[in-house]
Amino acid sequence: MKTKQHSETYLFAVNLYFQQAVFALVIGLCLFSIISPPIALLLGVLVVNIFGNPFAAFNQTAITFLLQFSVVGLGFGMNALSAISAGKEGFLLTVFSIFSTLIFGTLLGKWLKTDKKTSHLISCGTAICGGSAIAAISPVIKSRENQTSIALGIIFILNSIALFIFPFIGHQLNLSQKDFGLWCAIAIHDTSSVVGAANKYGAEALQVATTVKLARALWIIPISLGTAVLFKNQPGSVGTKIRVPYFIGLFILAMLFNTYVPETALFAPYIVSIAKVGLTITLFLIGATLNVNTLKSVGVKPLLQGVFLWIFIATLSLVAILYFS
Repeated sequence: MKTKQHSETYLFAVNLYFQQAVFALVIGLCLFSIISPPIALLLGVLVVNIFGNPFAAFNQTAITFLLQFSVVGLGFGMNALSAISAGKEGFLLTVFSIFSTLIFGTLLGKWLKTDKKTSHLISCGTAICGGSAIAAISPVIKSRENQTSIALGIIFILNSIALFIFPFIGHQLNLSQKDFGLWCAIAIHDTSSVVGAANKYGAEALQVATTVKLARALWIIPISLGTAVLFKNQPGSVGTKIRVPYFIGLFILAMLFNTYVPETALFAPYIVSIAKVGLTITLFLIGATLNVNTLKSVGVKPLLQGVFLWIFIATLSLVAILYFS
């Protein structure tokens, strides 16, 4: 019996070391910019489903930290005046898209008979900023773990698809850098995939997309307060703390330094390069959350709501950009 237990322990240890080696290899390739952000995400999906994820317990923490670090770092490559201009142009579209998405998501959830809290999380994730919005809203509505997981799973799946198809559609429609960046910021859920898709399209698209998306993320605060009223919870009570995306302030400071402090030019390109590497690793880790169990747990109705809502906002925002901007 002891021999069998020792054998099983040995095999488990070997398997764990092998999983860690595979993860280290892919992250090493990301560090040397050998693989692009979309390929990194795809590798994450493949690695977790073939070999497993030896760092699953730390995955979400690492994603949050690396994404915030990368976004702040990208600020050192952006001009504050151009960012303000982009933010002004995207403001009305942002407001319109957020509220139309929330309204349509609510109606869609009722029509599909999706669980109310799951439906609201999917709608908020689509309307504002994907996983960050879901993480902020879930304690406000006191959602169960499975409700939050289903919403996150859907958002991550659609983000993965967006990273590949948005640049393709943009090129097919001959969208300008500015228009593509604005479309990404409005129609792609998570900041990571917004930045990844825009970076693949071009430098101007990256600046527009990042600025508009982070401005959009600030809507987490009023939407969280509105959600607390809607679900009859009071902000400040146990389990309803609203998470404020403070890193956006650091992103703004980075842009201001890059714009108004000439000496920043000496080191800014290096910080931007490191930030882009961080983004690539982030997308690999996001891909590593999409295992078979995640896909199975989503369910048909919530997935349909997520897909229909995504098509709605992507189409609506594209039409608005092409014909009214």
